[in-house]
Amino acid sequence: MKPYSIAVAAAAFATLPAAAAVDLQQLERSAGDVSPKVLAWRRDFHQHPELSNREFRTAGKVAAHLESLGMEVTTGIAHTGVVGVLRGGRAGPVIALRADMDALPVTEQSELPFKSTATAEYRGEKVGVMHACGHDGHVAILMGVAEALAGMKEDLPGTVLFVFQPAEEGAPDGESGGASLMLEEGIFERVRPEAVFGLHLWAQLNTGQVGYRSGPMMAASDRYRILVKGRQTHGSRPWGGVDPIVTASQIVLGMQTIVSRQLDITRYPAVLSVGAIKGGIRNNIIPDEVEMIGTFRTYTPEARQMIIDSIGRTARDIASAAGATAEVEIATDGNPVVVNDERLTGRMVPVLKSVLGDAEVVSIPYVTGAEDFAYYAQRVPGFFFFVGVTPQGQDPVTAPSNHSPLFFIDEQSLDVGVRSLLAVALDYLNGGGGLR
Repeated sequence: MKPYSIAVAAAAFATLPAAAAVDLQQLERSAGDVSPKVLAWRRDFHQHPELSNREFRTAGKVAAHLESLGMEVTTGIAHTGVVGVLRGGRAGPVIALRADMDALPVTEQSELPFKSTATAEYRGEKVGVMHACGHDGHVAILMGVAEALAGMKEDLPGTVLFVFQPAEEGAPDGESGGASLMLEEGIFERVRPEAVFGLHLWAQLNTGQVGYRSGPMMAASDRYRILVKGRQTHGSRPWGGVDPIVTASQIVLGMQTIVSRQLDITRYPAVLSVGAIKGGIRNNIIPDEVEMIGTFRTYTPEARQMIIDSIGRTARDIASAAGATAEVEIATDGNPVVVNDERLTGRMVPVLKSVLGDAEVVSIPYVTGAEDFAYYAQRVPGFFFFVGVTPQGQDPVTAPSNHSPLFFIDEQSLDVGVRSLLAVALDYLNGGGGLR
């Protein structure tokens, strides 16, 4: 399906019911009522993390909860995804709220009483598993919002699609998954929303803060693989072969000039990184080949294509100069840019400020991280925002970042997440009347 057009977006806003103000006190009561459950759910999910496309236990708990609320529930979407439909007692718009469920191959180093000790196999290796990116909180928050909205069902105008998505961090090698697969399997065809909302817990903001950006916000992400092929020889006679390790090292250095010297960074912010180099098995054997894998992040198609071309040219030419060869593969399953619909963002920022206070809702710079929420926002207008998790008084610049084994969530942020997501949902459903 093609991305939504400006005309479609305008039509969606035009069909909203007459604006009705949302009772802020009712919102706060509803968020407070679910707060203890959200905390317990988050700790449970944190202690029992599951890797992408393997979120069986998580999905089971989510489905059971949505069913207990009387929703229409579908499971097994995109392997382990769960979708619940809440139909309000009054006519109104249709919206989607999304949370991601998967954890990461990271060994937790915290001292939390509910820390993860889970392990799994990833790329042929035994690894620790940790919710190092906050998805445990995302699931718990959306479960809480689902319960709060279900409690208002009779007076709720419209329909809410709750999307609990697997594999946001990327499907395992050889598998498909994530937002794109959920859409391919028709979640927006069965119940088509007019707008989609999501949030992300974020270490680079303090608890109580919410960050947003109108228009392009999070980068497109692409993966690459370079296989450098030389000729094996004894480590004492390097001239008897072609050393792919030295060649790969030169390619790493050469690629550092792509963004810093070849791209106009005043127009095109970008990042290019090497994530792993693997080659050789013994101290005195120069191997036949070295594998390199990495990622690059861009915000425009022009910058993306320029980097693709430059990676290929740099790797192949450096390898050729050394008497080696380089095979370059660019993965085709990267995430697009996360783009916040400007009109929807402009409408929702005042709502967030009404709930949290003007000073706590801040416009943020580009984020070089990627998110497959981008696929939903290509179909319908989307608004994605960050919820700070670093305790107040601690500098978020120096806090362990998302994906760190020391990543820490100040659990007061869970209440901020529930209140924020509940506020934007209720405001949209009620036609943009604001909060009172």
